[in-house]
Amino acid sequence: MKWMIVADSSCDLKTLDTESPEIGYDTVPFVMDVDGREFVDDENISVPEMVDAMEKAEKSHSACPSPEAWRALFEKADHIIALTISGRLSGSYNSAMVGKSMTLEDHPDKKIEVIDSLSTGPKLVMLAQSALKQIQEQIPFETIVASCRERAQNARTIFTLSNFHNLVQNGRVSKIAGFIAGRLGIRVIGVGSPEGEIQLKELMRGENRTLKRIIKDMEENDYQGTPMTVCHCMNEPMAQSLKEMIVARWQSAKVQLLPTRGLDSYYAERSGLIITYDRGPVMA
Repeated sequence: MKWMIVADSSCDLKTLDTESPEIGYDTVPFVMDVDGREFVDDENISVPEMVDAMEKAEKSHSACPSPEAWRALFEKADHIIALTISGRLSGSYNSAMVGKSMTLEDHPDKKIEVIDSLSTGPKLVMLAQSALKQIQEQIPFETIVASCRERAQNARTIFTLSNFHNLVQNGRVSKIAGFIAGRLGIRVIGVGSPEGEIQLKELMRGENRTLKRIIKDMEENDYQGTPMTVCHCMNEPMAQSLKEMIVARWQSAKVQLLPTRGLDSYYAERSGLIITYDRGPVMA
C-alpha cells in the first residue's frame, strides 16, 4: 500500500472511503477501564453500555494505544500520516512517536509523520478527511503534512458538557470547576487552547442558551461557512439543533454530525457535544 492515514480512536471517524486500494485508513484503540471492566475502543464497543457503566462506577481510567499498536499500522504503507489526540491530554502522541522510531529502524525509506491535533474528536476527523482529499489530488507528502499542521493549529474546538466527572477524576480539569458546575446542574462551555489544553470558559443554563453561545463563539472567531464537524455523545437532537442554527446563520455551511466513539464518549459523557471549525476561509 502506498498511503496510510492512521489515527488514534479519539478520532470519531470509524471509516474513510478512500476509493483506492493504494490508500488505507485505520485507527488504534484507547482502552477504558470502568471498575475493572475493559472497553476497547474498536468497532465492537458499545458506547451506551460503557456510558451506563461509567455512571455507576466508583473508579475508571483510560489507557492510550501502545507503540506496538502504532507500529503495526505503520508497517502497512510507504507514506503514513498519523493523527493523535492532543499531547497535553494523553500519552498517545509520545506512543506514536516511539512506534515511528521502531518502524523506521527496520524500514528507513518509509515516510512517517505524527501530527499532534492539539485537540480531539472532530479536529482529527477534519484532518483525516483533509489529508485524504490532498492525497487524492496527488499533493506531495511534505505539503500535506504542512497543511495538516497548520490546520491543527488554526481550527478551533469548542465543547459543551453536562457531566464532567471523568475529566475531573483524570485530572483534565480542576475539582473546583467540576464541583461547582455539577452542583448547579448546568452545562459548561469550554475550548481547546492553542497549546492543546482544556479551558473551561462559561457556565450556561439551558441548551438553547448554550447553542446560542456556541454560535457567538463562531462569529467571534471568524467562521466563514466552511465545512465543519460536530460530534455528540448520545445527543443527536442537540447536535441537529446546532446544525440547523449554523446553516441558518451561514447558508453555505456543510455541517457533519458524528456520534462520539469510546474515548470521546468517556470524557464528553452523556449529552456532551464537541465542535471543530476553521477560523477564516480555510478550505481543504
